[in-house]
Amino acid sequence: MGTHDLSRPLRSDMVVYPGTPPVSIEPAATVDESGFRTTAIELDSHTGTHMDAPAHMVEDGRTLDTYPPETFRFEAAVVDCRPLDDRQPIDQSLLADRTANIKPGDHDMVILRTGWEAYWGDDRYFDHPYLTGDAAAWLAERDLHLGVDMLNVDPTPTANAAPGEPSTYPAHHGLFAADRLIVENLCGLAELGDRVELHAYPLAIEAADGSPVRAVAIDQ
Repeated sequence: MGTHDLSRPLRSDMVVYPGTPPVSIEPAATVDESGFRTTAIELDSHTGTHMDAPAHMVEDGRTLDTYPPETFRFEAAVVDCRPLDDRQPIDQSLLADRTANIKPGDHDMVILRTGWEAYWGDDRYFDHPYLTGDAAAWLAERDLHLGVDMLNVDPTPTANAAPGEPSTYPAHHGLFAADRLIVENLCGLAELGDRVELHAYPLAIEAADGSPVRAVAIDQ
């Protein structure tokens, strides 16, 4: 039974959503000067491999600290959506086709393998595919949480955005309306089989709208 770390290491100046303050992880004290070592960490709650709670975009939405710890241990189906083009919509029909062999009730999460983790650190990472509102509703109707190897489940604004792309985060809202959670910026999905147990525990932040997670998959 293999174990796979699917998390992006947190480091200064790592990839962040456009407009988000940069990450800073710097020494605060050193053994040489102070006799002990500590580190000052400044980052947004949606940095790196992280989890979105409904409170991220819904007024009075549920925060991560209101979910019991067992919520963050997921029975996940890994769904290969490749090949996908830059900024290609992942719609309900594509999801239904790629999940045809998944039995209802066998899983509480779908992890989408888009291949976009390969572009981490490149400008192309921001031109990732995205879920349509109907795809998010399809997942929500099946009580499925969502994990992705992309920066965002909705389109990220860049100069390459196409006319007609949504700008109101329909995928996020479709999942949050059903109290579903989202894990973004996963990596290492090529190592996974079709089914894993995913452990993705957020930090114990009071009233958290999101949090970095250490995402670890265990083969099933």
